[in-house]
Amino acid sequence: MSPPNMILEKISSYFRRGKPDQPCRFSLSSYREISVDGISLLSEVPQNITLSSFSSVCRYPNFDDPPPPENILKSVESNVGNGAFIGLSVEEPLDRVLCSIGKFKNRKFLSLFRFKTWWSTMLTGSSSSELQMETQLIILQVEELNSYVLILPLIEGGFRSAIHPGTDGQAVLCVESGSTQMKAKAFASCAYLHVGDNPYHLVREAMTAVRVHLGTFRLLEEKELPKIVDCFGWCTWDAFYLTVEPVGVWNGVKSLAENGVPARFLIIDDGWQSINMDHEDPLHDSKDLTGLGSQMLCRLYRFKENNKFTKYWTGALTGPNAPLFDQKEHDRMFKEMVELAEKKKALEEAGEDGSNLPDARIIEYLEAPKGVEPGGLKALIGDLRREFPNLDDVYVWHALCGAWGGVRPGATHLNSKVTSAKAGPGLAKTMFDLAVVMIEKGGIGLVDPNEADEFYEAMHSYLADAGVTGVKVDVIHTLEYVSEDHGGRVKLAKTYYDGLTKSLRKNFNGTGLIASMEQCNDFFFLATNQISMARVGDDFWFEDPNGDPMGVYWLQGVHMVHCSYNSLWQGQFVRPDWDMFQSDHICAEFHAASRAICGGPVYVSDKVGHHDLDLLRKLVLPDGTILRCQHYALPTRDCLFENPLFDGKTLLKLWNLNKFGGVIGVFNCQGAGWYPEEHRCRAYPECYKTMSGYLSPNDVEWEQEECTIDYRKNKMFVVYLHKAGNLHLMKASEKLEITLEPSSFEIAMIAPVLESGGEIKFAGVGLENMLNSGGAIELVEQKIEEKNVVCLVKIKGAGMFLANSSVKPEKVVLDGEIVEFEWRNDGVLKFEVSWNDGEVKDVQILISK
Repeated sequence: MSPPNMILEKISSYFRRGKPDQPCRFSLSSYREISVDGISLLSEVPQNITLSSFSSVCRYPNFDDPPPPENILKSVESNVGNGAFIGLSVEEPLDRVLCSIGKFKNRKFLSLFRFKTWWSTMLTGSSSSELQMETQLIILQVEELNSYVLILPLIEGGFRSAIHPGTDGQAVLCVESGSTQMKAKAFASCAYLHVGDNPYHLVREAMTAVRVHLGTFRLLEEKELPKIVDCFGWCTWDAFYLTVEPVGVWNGVKSLAENGVPARFLIIDDGWQSINMDHEDPLHDSKDLTGLGSQMLCRLYRFKENNKFTKYWTGALTGPNAPLFDQKEHDRMFKEMVELAEKKKALEEAGEDGSNLPDARIIEYLEAPKGVEPGGLKALIGDLRREFPNLDDVYVWHALCGAWGGVRPGATHLNSKVTSAKAGPGLAKTMFDLAVVMIEKGGIGLVDPNEADEFYEAMHSYLADAGVTGVKVDVIHTLEYVSEDHGGRVKLAKTYYDGLTKSLRKNFNGTGLIASMEQCNDFFFLATNQISMARVGDDFWFEDPNGDPMGVYWLQGVHMVHCSYNSLWQGQFVRPDWDMFQSDHICAEFHAASRAICGGPVYVSDKVGHHDLDLLRKLVLPDGTILRCQHYALPTRDCLFENPLFDGKTLLKLWNLNKFGGVIGVFNCQGAGWYPEEHRCRAYPECYKTMSGYLSPNDVEWEQEECTIDYRKNKMFVVYLHKAGNLHLMKASEKLEITLEPSSFEIAMIAPVLESGGEIKFAGVGLENMLNSGGAIELVEQKIEEKNVVCLVKIKGAGMFLANSSVKPEKVVLDGEIVEFEWRNDGVLKFEVSWNDGEVKDVQILISK
């Protein structure tokens, strides 16, 4: 392997001069069409648009940083002719440039666009006239070449780009700085084009090229994942909302542990911080946090936890006199508080006096005895770890700017200033969002960007000392609201993200962070040098906040589609996190099935004692670990350009990979989706119906992981349907029909058949009691002996192991002991695997020739 600096010089020089045998496949003709290999993509391209080959534009901007790994550089080198940059120029410098890049029609596309400031989703169509505001990625199907083309808006200098719809069907590139003080008139690389014949390779190759070009982020494959990715966890949000306090937290962890599904990680969500409003005592916690969105007007006044948590003392909940927690009573008090807040608000809006109503109060259950020294968050975490030894990680929530409203000026040693917040014009046609309304109303207490490093270090070092191992960083895209006087959105964001990165490395092992409310391209291009996990969907909503009673069902399918399609590009930067859900929700099994195969962590936000334990045991092993897929779940090829939400015909199919097989999840998500005329997601009741579709072993993208790449050559597979409980022996290209009712699913394990010659054929399926059955298999191989074929299997977990053997085994040996097994004439083989402190079980299945 060449030294990194030699690789850098070679590749950089190569990009500068281009390569004769790899001409750029894209061209811009004199009659103003952008084409790939002579096939028109965009017509009516304006004169001020330029097209440049990748090699003529790409530079390494960060010579002081270590260069990309050699495999990444080689990937870019081998695909250099497949990429090109779009540039543009205008006559006068502007802070916001809107310029058509042409139009297309009668060509299928998949796009990802921001429907809120924080969240993105998918849209399919066949004409550029159908594009939505804030489109961040477009994939065009080029059937003439059996290929695909990706169009990706980029950052360039201090500007960030997105695609907007224009007049007369034009696709408009919006290049903006976020500050009237930051202007430019010429751009060489504000969008990127890439072509490939595999849609999943296409996105990977494109992001790899952009990673080399920008030098501001690293790909997921270059980074370490947080430990929580392989674990089950519990988040406090839906159990308590802002009323979270130590007694509830303790009992939530206890409830899961006592029922055999221990949480390996805990997320203490919003509600633990020391915050207040500008009109309140600057040194005391706000008591008015029950009104809708009230916390969004609050600012952080200290980095220490609020008084609910400060009061905790070591042993407060381990002794015989520990206060009890009653979730039902807690909910009743919370409901009364919300009703009181709503009454006060109604009186204020009517111009009446609400002072005669009772004061708001804080729900808390602890009061330290005299003479006992409170230990706060540190004491609570210490007690949790001693009492629940499986609890490895404790994360806490905070907003990127500290709290929703930032940091209160004068309250800390940092220089913060309340800065007016204003959404950019590109967000004008996104979905109504109370958070945006409240943030614009109250502004952000923005810490001076020059103190961003100190800001995160002050917050995080305190938390790390208390035993916190990670943070959930939320409300990330507020920065674009306050960038006017700080050099624009790119400069401001990069300064903050650099500070966050330094603190993450120092205080949380470089991995302990979940990014949330972050689904805008400048986050991925600027913030993911170190961050390796982020949310890929909107929040889990257990019911429709707008009051549609059917929302309890259709919102769940919308969530699933958000997560799976967003993962197409976001998964190149971060491991997708599909968010929490509640195990006793009416659609809990629907959610659980998607989490089982998503490839990320699994966590719930159950209220204390409100669990579907049978369901959780299909996801979680007795030690709190999970059977995680090797890749992350993505839509199958035949879904990419379809609409699984409201076209009335398409089932959502997701593929993923285990170490020794594949998995396909099939979900009926029809019944709701984006409604452009109203700029919101709404029900399409005519689509909420039973539907049929097909799955095939060929739906699995075996080439996406090294451990499964050879299975593309397999001729036969065993397909196990979890819900139906049956096995099918299928050819690779064979199709199996699946019929699903609304908001229902099926999970198919795709197990390759091993053949040793003759009649003996074997496939290991997995633990049939687990939703991701095949994730239990750590090894499966055949060893041919003189008289026998020995099938070797290593199994993680416990339950009934399922396999398929064309010949009845002579015996099954589990960890050196012969065990009973069941074998049927159709090849079904079953035997029981017991739990033994998480140890992997060694199995030998002897089959006579």
